[in-house]
Amino acid sequence: MTTIENDTVASVHYTGTFPDSGEEFDSSRGGEPLTFLVGHKGMIPGFEREMMGAESGDSRSFTLEPEDAYGMPSDDLIQEVPRGMFPEEMPLDLGMMLMSDAGPFRIVAITDDTVRCDFNPPMAGKTLHFEVEVMDVRAATEDEVAHGHVHGPGVHHHHHHEPEGEKADDCGDDDCC
Repeated sequence: MTTIENDTVASVHYTGTFPDSGEEFDSSRGGEPLTFLVGHKGMIPGFEREMMGAESGDSRSFTLEPEDAYGMPSDDLIQEVPRGMFPEEMPLDLGMMLMSDAGPFRIVAITDDTVRCDFNPPMAGKTLHFEVEVMDVRAATEDEVAHGHVHGPGVHHHHHHEPEGEKADDCGDDDCC
């Protein structure tokens, strides 16, 4: 039986809650399991660490401090952007989440001249609790390891580090990228 380790593909069902309130922030229950390539930075570090050694059918329950999840918020990730960088007709509201080439951000202040944008992950600074059930574990293929993500039907990929000018659809799998 295969165990979760680097260069394996794990499929898990999970429920994530905030331990202080018990509020659920995410879950795969009632849908497809989350499938990921272990050891290729597709998951928060503490999640992978806590799942190492688990086999199909195993359950794990663990709590991650911010340092093992999305980190602590950083003032360096809050930027003042000229209002002119946004389309004039675009309505801007406090708390609005938008997407940029640098990733998602939240608007935290608006003046006539500038928009303060917070690029910190929304879960930064939060302690997270997970209940996880391992549905399947298998060895990754050579292509999956080379491309840094799982291939196959029903698997979704997000390329965050494509070099300038390169396309994300170069792995030869029509269901991929």
